[in-house]
Amino acid sequence: MLAVCWRDVADMPWPVLKPAPTAFEQLEALLGYPWPFRGRPPKHDLSTRTVTDHWPEHIPFTEAEVEVFEPWFGDLFDELFGPHR
Repeated sequence: MLAVCWRDVADMPWPVLKPAPTAFEQLEALLGYPWPFRGRPPKHDLSTRTVTDHWPEHIPFTEAEVEVFEPWFGDLFDELFGPHR
């Protein structure tokens, strides 16, 4: 037989419901440190960056690649490299 025990819950405090954590709070919990991009991003000093070129002198390409890019960038290619033969 199952005994039912009733108790008075009128004097018990209401549970405090916390709102779900925001995305930033979740990121901070996962990373272990504050998410650095809250708000406006920091300004980067471009003078400290170095640009290097590791491309070969001549880059091979196929006729199929030209046919794909030419409808979109044909005017730009003609301006940079001269008209297509």
